[in-house]
Amino acid sequence: MVLKLAFIALTICTLLFLLIIGFKAINTASSNPKKDKIYLVAGIVSWQLFILLVSSTDFLKSYEFPPRFAIIFILPSFIFTGVFLGVHRNKKWIKSIPEHWIVYFQSFRILVEILFVFALAKGIFNYEVTIEGYNFDMIFAVTAPIMAFLVYTKNVISRKAIIVWNYVGLAVLASVIFLFVASVYQPEIFGSEIPLIPLKSFTYPYVLIAGFLMPVAVFLHVLSIIQVMKTKTISNNVN
Repeated sequence: MVLKLAFIALTICTLLFLLIIGFKAINTASSNPKKDKIYLVAGIVSWQLFILLVSSTDFLKSYEFPPRFAIIFILPSFIFTGVFLGVHRNKKWIKSIPEHWIVYFQSFRILVEILFVFALAKGIFNYEVTIEGYNFDMIFAVTAPIMAFLVYTKNVISRKAIIVWNYVGLAVLASVIFLFVASVYQPEIFGSEIPLIPLKSFTYPYVLIAGFLMPVAVFLHVLSIIQVMKTKTISNNVN
């Protein structure tokens, strides 16, 4: 129960951060802030309810290919990130969100990986998808506050480094997704003949990883890249 509550608590904290940056963006650029804030809250709450409702059924409890959790949660969230940020990449609100907030917050993945270790102890996840195995996301997440401090506080590193850092972060997330998928569909890679991830991991709140926490990390990486690129473009135009 404590582990489940921890996953939910981290999700709530992440939701609050999204609402904070969302409200800030709306206050800066919206012609109808109240209406847009209602839409934002409704959208976020609806997605959480969708995750809860789907995971309360047995639909996700399957080792069939393609992975159902990827089709239901990951693919739609990636499409949303690409389309939403692609359409709004030149909008004023993109720059209204402090760049360093986005980078600092990526350290939330340290907590995610800590929960992975506790989930391993409970037999919910397998060794290979944690930092004790081949998941290095925690190591990357530790660099988030360091990069934010050096780039935005001390200004000793160029903002261009943030672009590279973000791409590395996306690559690390891709490797984590591979570990989860391989643990189910190619367990032979890890010396097993049966899927390594138990079906219990496809229940709530553990599906919040694929349904919300990981997509948020991807969204923030892409948003950060767009912010830095936009700043670079403005700077070049001024010069």
